[in-house]
Amino acid sequence: MEIKKKIKQAWNNFTSSNEPIKILVTGGTGYIGSHTVVELQQAGFEVFIVDNLSNSNIEVLNGIEKITGKMPVFENIDCTDYVAMDRFLSKHEGIQAIIHFAASKAVGESVEKPLLYYRNNVVSLINQLELMSTHHIKGIVFSSSCTVYGQPDQLPVTESAPRKTALSPYGNTKQICEDIIMDTIYSNSQLKSIILRYFNPIGAHPSAHIGELPNGVPNNLIPFVTQTAAGIREQLKVFGSDYNTPDGTCIRDYINVVDLAKAHVIAVERMLQEKTKKNVEIFNLGTGRGLSVMEIIKTFEKVNKVAVPHQIVDRREGDIEQVWADPTFANEELGWKAKESVEDTLKSAWKWQKNLMKKAEK
Repeated sequence: MEIKKKIKQAWNNFTSSNEPIKILVTGGTGYIGSHTVVELQQAGFEVFIVDNLSNSNIEVLNGIEKITGKMPVFENIDCTDYVAMDRFLSKHEGIQAIIHFAASKAVGESVEKPLLYYRNNVVSLINQLELMSTHHIKGIVFSSSCTVYGQPDQLPVTESAPRKTALSPYGNTKQICEDIIMDTIYSNSQLKSIILRYFNPIGAHPSAHIGELPNGVPNNLIPFVTQTAAGIREQLKVFGSDYNTPDGTCIRDYINVVDLAKAHVIAVERMLQEKTKKNVEIFNLGTGRGLSVMEIIKTFEKVNKVAVPHQIVDRREGDIEQVWADPTFANEELGWKAKESVEDTLKSAWKWQKNLMKKAEK
C-alpha cells in the first residue's frame, strides 16, 4: 500500500505542475488517430502529431481544433524515416509516451502490395522503439488488431486465445509488430507497452467535425456504405454470401470510434501512473457483440432512412468469416467499456458524410 501511495503522489505532483504531459501520436490525422488526439487534448495532454498524410487529409487538424479549441503540433513526417523522427523528438523534448497508429491497414491492398505493408508497418514501429530509449520515452501504446487471432476456434475471443497464422500480410505485420514489442521490452525493462487489439471501429465524432475519410476508394465497410448512400458510389459490394453465418455474410464486432479513442487515454494514463501489472499488457477492445455485414447495411438504412444499393459478389481474399470480442478483461482491468449503440454510431457516420457533402457544395 505504501508503494501505491508513493506512485499516486508522484503522479499527482506530475499532473499538478504547470506543464502538461506531452504525448506523441503517430498517424494522428488518420481516422482513429484524430479521434484519439481529441480525447487526449480534452483530458489535458499536450499532443504532438506526425503523419505523412498517405491516408488522411491535413484538414483534419481544423476539425480537431474546432472540437477542442486547440491546434495540436503537427509535422508531415513518414515514420519509416528514422532521421526525421529523431530530429522531431530532439526538437520537442519531454515527450512521455507514444501512441503508434501510423501503418497501412487495408486487408485487400496488403495481399496485392505485401512489401509496402512490411516496410510501412514494421519499420515504422522499429524506429519508434529505438528512439524511445534515445529520447527517454517511458511507454508506447500500440494499435493492433483482432486479425492476429485469424479465424478463432472459439467465440467470443479472449486475450488468451492463440494467435493463428495470418490470413493477410496486414494481419501478419500486426503479429510481427507485437512480437517485436515483446522482445524489445523483454530486453529493456525500463520500457512499457500496452497493446490494444481493436475489433472494427466505425462511426464519427458526434460533432461531425472529424470522421472516417480515406484517400481514394475506401477499404472499410462504413465509408463505402455512407458514400453509396450519398450517391458518390453507385453500389456497395458485399464480399460473399455463403459463409457459415445466419445470413451468409461475414460477422464482425463493430465498435464506436470515440469509445475506442477513450481507451487510448486510459492506457496512456495507466502506463504513466505505473499501474501496469506487466511490462507488456494486451487488451481486446470491442463490444462483445457480432453483427453481419447485411445487419449493418439494414440497420444503417433503418436509422438514417436512406437506401444503400448493394450487390453480392465473390468472397474477398484474406477476409475472416466471423469474429467478435470478449471485452471482459478491458472492462474490469482498464475500467473501460464500449458505451455507444450501433444505431447511434451509424447515425454519426451518416451525419459526418452529410457534413462532407455540405462542405463540397460550398
